[in-house]
Amino acid sequence: MNWINSIVRPKIRDLWKKREVPENLWIKCPETGEMVFHRDLEANLWVIPNSGHHMRMPARKRLDSFFDGGNHTPVESPEVQADPLKFRDSKRYTDRMKDARSKTGENEAVHVAQGNVNGMAMTAAVQDFTFVGGSLGMAVGEAILAGMMKAVEDKTPFVMFVASGGARMQEGILSLMQMPRTTVGVQMLREAGLPYIVVLTNPTTGGVSASYAMLGDIHIAEPGAQIGFAGRRVIEQTVREKLPEDFQTAEYLLDHGMIDMVVPRQEMKDTIARVCGILMKREVELPRLEAPKEPKQETEDKAEKTAEDPAKEAEAST
Repeated sequence: MNWINSIVRPKIRDLWKKREVPENLWIKCPETGEMVFHRDLEANLWVIPNSGHHMRMPARKRLDSFFDGGNHTPVESPEVQADPLKFRDSKRYTDRMKDARSKTGENEAVHVAQGNVNGMAMTAAVQDFTFVGGSLGMAVGEAILAGMMKAVEDKTPFVMFVASGGARMQEGILSLMQMPRTTVGVQMLREAGLPYIVVLTNPTTGGVSASYAMLGDIHIAEPGAQIGFAGRRVIEQTVREKLPEDFQTAEYLLDHGMIDMVVPRQEMKDTIARVCGILMKREVELPRLEAPKEPKQETEDKAEKTAEDPAKEAEAST
């Protein structure tokens, strides 16, 4: 009877056990409520297929999709003091950083790397919004500046994918100092004659939008991205007016001349490579556009169709 106890009964118990289903297998579209399988979403670069809504894309996955074959080399950045102000609110700043690192598995809120994009050498930095809201602290400022200096050294374009809630308040004035420091890095790129391309993703706000995020040679935004300095509620209370529904969206900024173009994520890599090729004075393959028909040609076509149909010719004569 041992085989009943050791084999049959465990199998019967397994039938009644509740199977554990991993979380986040299905992702809900914020706009339409459509449920998308997570692997299908990842294969489509975190863009909902039917609605076209751009979800937040993991920073490392963005680097993998941006560089050819996902091959890239990290750019080393200098270490900074962990908690220069010994800051504490509801918890210690060091404890917040430990929590962020354990949850995300990342060391800081930005990743800088070098690689080829459509065969062209480039340096790129991607901010990670899941790490303390992609906030700009000393470590982030040092990493971005190190990437810009590396781009100048290797004479490559520098592409900045921005996603941030602003400056990191736990570092006080030391965080705000990163705004002019990164501005100096942008100026170094300009003096070297190298393109500085900024890609604005959702969200781009605060001190980041007041510094390097709005100093690019070309500003590209993802569809529907929230871009601004202060929050909507703060602005409405200040000006005492109701703002438009699409205020601070990528499309609104494009209509008002604040950015150069809005590009879907699937077309981002080719667009950046083409823009950098033009700015670096290299031969690039431009997209083919259908030439619009001339008004004269359209009139002739209509005349030919009318001549073919006697009834239409009679109506035209009357």
